[in-house]
Amino acid sequence: MFRKNKAHLQPPLFSEVQSLPNKVRRRLEESWAGVFYQECFRRINEENFAVLYTDKASRPNVPVNILVGLECLKAGFGWSDEEMYDQFLYNIQVRYALGLNELNSSHFDLRTVYNFRRRLSQYRQEADIDLMANLFAEMTGEQVAAFKVRTGMQRMDSSQISSDIADISRLQLVVEGLVRLSGLLDENQRANYEAQLAPYLKYKPQQYAYQVKGRIETQNHLQEAGTVLAQLLADLADSAAEAETYQLVARLFDDNFNLSTTDAVVVKANNEIASGALQSLSDREATFRRKGGEGYKGYVFNISQTCDPANELQLITHIQTAPNNVDDATLLVDALPILTQQTELDTLYSDGGYGSPDADQALQKHGVDLHQTGLRGNAPDPDYFCLADFQMSYDEEGRPTYIACPKGQIVPVLPARKTGFFARFDTARCLACPAFQGICRVRLLKTKDICQLNFTQEQAFWARRRRRYRQLKADKRDLRAAVEAAVRTIKHPFRGKLPIRGIARVSDLLTASAIMANVRSILRYHKRKRRAETAPQVQELQQEFKKNTATGWAGLFLSHLAQPIYPTGSTMFGICVMFQLLKFLFFQ
Repeated sequence: MFRKNKAHLQPPLFSEVQSLPNKVRRRLEESWAGVFYQECFRRINEENFAVLYTDKASRPNVPVNILVGLECLKAGFGWSDEEMYDQFLYNIQVRYALGLNELNSSHFDLRTVYNFRRRLSQYRQEADIDLMANLFAEMTGEQVAAFKVRTGMQRMDSSQISSDIADISRLQLVVEGLVRLSGLLDENQRANYEAQLAPYLKYKPQQYAYQVKGRIETQNHLQEAGTVLAQLLADLADSAAEAETYQLVARLFDDNFNLSTTDAVVVKANNEIASGALQSLSDREATFRRKGGEGYKGYVFNISQTCDPANELQLITHIQTAPNNVDDATLLVDALPILTQQTELDTLYSDGGYGSPDADQALQKHGVDLHQTGLRGNAPDPDYFCLADFQMSYDEEGRPTYIACPKGQIVPVLPARKTGFFARFDTARCLACPAFQGICRVRLLKTKDICQLNFTQEQAFWARRRRRYRQLKADKRDLRAAVEAAVRTIKHPFRGKLPIRGIARVSDLLTASAIMANVRSILRYHKRKRRAETAPQVQELQQEFKKNTATGWAGLFLSHLAQPIYPTGSTMFGICVMFQLLKFLFFQ
C-alpha cells in the first residue's frame, strides 16, 4: 500500500545530526548532501510512483523518495548495490541527503530495492510510461524555475555506452545459443541429439571458441553449429515456439545464417549482418555501431543542456537512451517535441552528426534554429559558388521566398512545376558578370534566353545550415563544446560500461546519473555564490593584516630586531634567530 513520506519535514529534536557541533553541521548542510536533499530528494513527487503499489489495505511501502534517491546516489557515485546499501546504513552524510537524521531508523532489506526496480521495469513495459524520465522532467523544470535558468539556448551531444555484456565472437555467441536451446529438449530428443551436441556441451562456449584458430576454421565451425541449430529450431517449433529462449535463438539464427533453396544452412558474411543483430543473449536490445573507426556494442544516450552565457548555472534539460545504431539526427527529431514543450528552446548547438532532411523538417516545425560546429559530407569547392553562397529569406513554413546572388542581385523564389524551387535572374546582368562563366551556379537555359537557378527544399535547408556553420566559425564562439563535460559527468561513474543490461534499466540508471549531474552543477553554483559573498570580507581582513603588520609589533620586530641581526633573512640561520627572538619576547 502506498504512503507518502513526510517524516523528513519534521526532523527529531535529538539525533546524530542535531548533536553535531554547529560548525560541523553547517559544513554538512553546505556539502553535496545538503544540496541533494534540497534540490533532489525534496523534489521527488512520490505520488507519480503510487501506481506501482496496490490499493488494498496492507503494509505501507518503504518511502519512494528514499528508494529513488538511492538510485540517484548509486548512479552518481558508481556504487555497486552492496556499496550503496552499506553507505545507506552507516554513512551519516548519505542518510542526511535522504532526509534521515539518525542511524537507527528507516532500515529495510536490500531486496526491497530489487523489487522496486522490477516494478519500475514491469510498469514501463505494460503501460509504456517511463516514470524516471517523468521524474527527471518535473524535477528539472522546478530547478530551472527556482534558479531562473534561461532555456532558449541549448546544446546537444550523444555518447556510446556499453551494458554489462561480454565482447564475444560470432562463433561463441552461436554456440551459447545452441547450448541454451538444448535445455528445451525432452529426454527422447536429448538422446537423439547426444552425438551432435557432445562437442558443444563438453566445454563452455568461451573455451570452445578459443580452441578454433583461423578464419577458415571458424567459418567451418560456424557452418556446423548453424546446421545443428537449424535442426533444433525445426524440431522444437511445435513444442517450444512460445518460449523466450526459443524466440531469442531463432532471432540469433536469422541474424547469422540464411537457408538456401535446398534448406542448406549458409553462413552470412560479416558485411551482411545488420547493425541491429543480436549482440548478446543476455541483452536483446544492445546493438552494434562503428564510429570513428571503432566498433561499439550497447547503447547511445543523448543529452540536452542549457548554454545561455547569461546563466550563472547550466542544467541538463533532457536525456534519452536508445540502441546505439540509432542516428544522432533521429535522436534530435525525437527530442524536439519534448524540449519545445518543457522548455523555451529556440536555438540549438550541436556537432555535425545532427543534420538530416528529417531533422530540418522537425526543426522548422518547432521553430528551432540549429547551429552545427561541423557538417556531414565533403566541403564544397571554395572556387565555385554553392547554394550556401546565395542568401535566402524564408517564410514561416521554411519555404524560400527571396534569394540574393553573391554579386548582390535579388530576385523572388518561385515553386517549380513538380518539385523544388527556381529563381530567374536578369540575363543581361548575369552575362556581364565575370563570375557567371565557370564558378556560378546559375545556368543559362538553352531553349530560352533566361538565367535560372534550380534547387530543392532539402538543398535550401542544407544551404541554411552551412551558412550558420560559417557564421559560427567566423564568430569563433563555440557554445557546444562544454556539453562534452556534462556527457563525461554522466558516464564517468561507470567507466564507460554500465553494470546492468536491458534498455529499461540502462535508461533508468542514466537518468539517475543525469539527476546527480545537475545536483553537482547546483553545488558548484552555491560554492561560487558563497565565495563571491565572502570575497569583500576576505579582502578587508587582508588589508587590515597588512596595515597591522606595517605598524604593529611585527613591523617593529622586523625593523628593529630581525634586520639588524640578519639583514637578508633568507637563510635557515636567520629564520632560526628570528623564531628564538619571538619565543623570548612572547612565550617566556
